Amino acid sequence: MRSVLGFVVLILWSRVTVGEPQTNLLQDGCSLYNVRNASAFAATFNDTLADLRSSISASNSSLFATVHRPRAPQSVYALFQCRSYLSSADCLACFSAAEGHIRRCGAAHGGRVIYDGCFLRYESTLFFDQATPSENRNSCGVRNAATGGFTASVRSLVADLSAATPRIPKFFAAVEREGVLFVAQCVETVSEEGCEQCLAAAVGNVMRCLPSADGRALGAGCFMRYSDESFFPANRTVDLSPYLTNSGRAKSSNKGALIGEVAGGVGGLLLLLGVIIYLLRIRRSRDQRNLSEGDSSRGTKFQGLLNFRYKDLKNATNNFSEKNKVGEGGFGDVYQGHLKNGTTVAIKRLAIAQTSKARADFQSEVKLISNIHHRNLVRLLGYSSKHENFLLVYEYMANNSLDKFIFGDKRGFLNWRQRFGIIVGMARGLSYLHQEFHIRIIHRDIKCSNILLDDDFQPRVADFGLARLLPEDKTHLSTVFAGTFGYTAPEYAIHGQLSEKVDTYGYGIVVLEIISGRQCNDLKLEPATQYIRDWAWKLYEQDRLLEMVDETMDPNDYSPEEVKRIIKIALLCTQFTVAARPTMSETVVLLLSQTDVALQLTRPAFIDASEMIDEEEAVE
Repeated sequence: MRSVLGFVVLILWSRVTVGEPQTNLLQDGCSLYNVRNASAFAATFNDTLADLRSSISASNSSLFATVHRPRAPQSVYALFQCRSYLSSADCLACFSAAEGHIRRCGAAHGGRVIYDGCFLRYESTLFFDQATPSENRNSCGVRNAATGGFTASVRSLVADLSAATPRIPKFFAAVEREGVLFVAQCVETVSEEGCEQCLAAAVGNVMRCLPSADGRALGAGCFMRYSDESFFPANRTVDLSPYLTNSGRAKSSNKGALIGEVAGGVGGLLLLLGVIIYLLRIRRSRDQRNLSEGDSSRGTKFQGLLNFRYKDLKNATNNFSEKNKVGEGGFGDVYQGHLKNGTTVAIKRLAIAQTSKARADFQSEVKLISNIHHRNLVRLLGYSSKHENFLLVYEYMANNSLDKFIFGDKRGFLNWRQRFGIIVGMARGLSYLHQEFHIRIIHRDIKCSNILLDDDFQPRVADFGLARLLPEDKTHLSTVFAGTFGYTAPEYAIHGQLSEKVDTYGYGIVVLEIISGRQCNDLKLEPATQYIRDWAWKLYEQDRLLEMVDETMDPNDYSPEEVKRIIKIALLCTQFTVAARPTMSETVVLLLSQTDVALQLTRPAFIDASEMIDEEEAVE
C-alpha cells in the first residue's frame, strides 16, 4: 500500500510482566529503504521526536500526539499513542523507551515500535488515517487459563468490544468481566469505519491465542489484549452499554454466536474472520446491490455502473417535476427519484452541449467517476445518455446539502462535534481526489451546496469530476460563480490559473461558513464585514476570533481554543499566495493535531468591488 513500506518485523513472543510503563516490546520494524539526504533527515527527525515529547509532557492528560513536518528538506510524519489506562508519567516513560528504540532505524523512510503500553510510528508520507488491518498480528502467552469458563468469557468480551469501541470517543475500551480483563483501542486519527475494519482483523488474531491465559492482537491501526491477570487500574474500565445499541447488540450477539460455533480449530477461526469482515461491509454495499439486482431488467451494467433507460428515470422523477427537484447548480438540476425496486436515488440532469464530442466526453468521464470510492464522496450508481439528455444517478442523501444546516431553514441544528466532523470529512474527501486517486481531480466548485450529508451527518462531496464536461467556450467561473468571487481563489478567478490549491481556498471559505453560520458574501451586512474572509482576518488581528462562532451553538458544547485553531487553519487555506496554502492532505493533519500548531499567516489582499483592481495587480 502507498505509505506502508516494507518492514522487517521482529515479534517477541513471551509472557508479559506487568510494569507501570508497560514497555514490554511486542513488535518493531524499520523500512528497508533509506532517505537520500540522511543529514537533513536526522535534523528533522530529532525535531519531530522533540515535538512529540513536548506534546506528551505539556498536558497531564495527553496520551496521544501527532507531529508533521511536510515541508522540511525531508518530510516526516510521526504519531505516538499510549494505552488510555496509563498515567501521564508512565506514558512519558513509555515514550522514552520507544524513542530510544526507534532511533535504531537510522535514516530509514519509516519505522514503528509497539509496546504493551504505547505505540510510536513515523513515515516520510502521510499515514495518520490508515488502519491497515492487513498488517494485524497476534502475540500469545505460553500459560493456559486455569478455568474452562475463561474461553467462553473471552469470546463474549471480544464480540462486545469489537462492536462498541468504534463508537466510543477516542476509540478506547477497557472491561473486566468474569475473571477476564480486556482492552481494545484504535489510533485516534483513523475513521470509525477504519477502526471497525482493523478490529475485525484483530478479533480473528486474538482468538487464535485461546486457550492461552493472555493474548494480544496488534497492528498499525488498533490493539487488543486480554488476560486473566490485572494489567490496568480498576477505575479505568468503560461501561459498554451506551455504545451497544440494538444494532450493536445484534451485531455483537451474531459475532459471539459465530465465534462459539467455529472455535474448534484454526481453520474455523479464519472462516470467522472472513464472516466478520463481510458483516461489516454488507451494510455499506446493501443499497448498491439492491439497486443492481432490483432493476436488472431496466438497465445494463457498464464499467460497474447501471446504464439506465431514460424512460425509467423520467418515470422515477414524475417527468422531472418541480416537486421532485432537490437542488440546482451550474452543472444542472438534481431530482429525487424513486426506482421501481423501491430505491431512492438522486438524478442530476446535466446542462451540457448536445454534440457527438460532448457524448464521448460524457462516456469517458462516467467511466472515470465510477472508479472513485471514498466515504466522503458521493457515490455514482448509474447514468443515462440516450436521446438529448445526459443523466447521472447518485446515491440519495436524505439530509440534503450542508447549506440548509448552516444558513438555511435548518440553521442551528448542528452542534460543534457534528460541524467538526464535517470539516474533517470534507478535507479527507478532497485529499483523496487530489493525491490518492490515480488521476488528480480538481473540484473547482467547493461550497456548502455541493457538500451533502448522509443519515449520520457525515459529509459527501458532490459534483467532482464534472468540470471537464463544460464546453470549451465557457469557463467554469462564468457558469457557476456569476456575480460573486466569494469561493474562488484569486489566481483562478482573475487569470484562470488552476491547481489543487484552488480547492484548498474554497475549502477554507466553507470552513469559515460552517463555524460562523454566515455565507461567504452576506450582502445584508455593511461592506466592512460583508466578505467572510475579510471579517475573519480582522477578528484574527484583534484576537477576537470567538466572535465569529455561530450564535446558535451552545458555548458549553465546544472548546474555545479548538474553535480558534480551526479558524486559523481556515485562514491558512485562504492565503493569497498559492504556495502558502497547505495541500488537503496537510490540512487533514493540521485538523487532527491535538495541539495549536504555529501557523504563519500573511494578511491577504481582499477581494471586493472597490479593491478588485488592486488584487489583479497583485496577482500580476
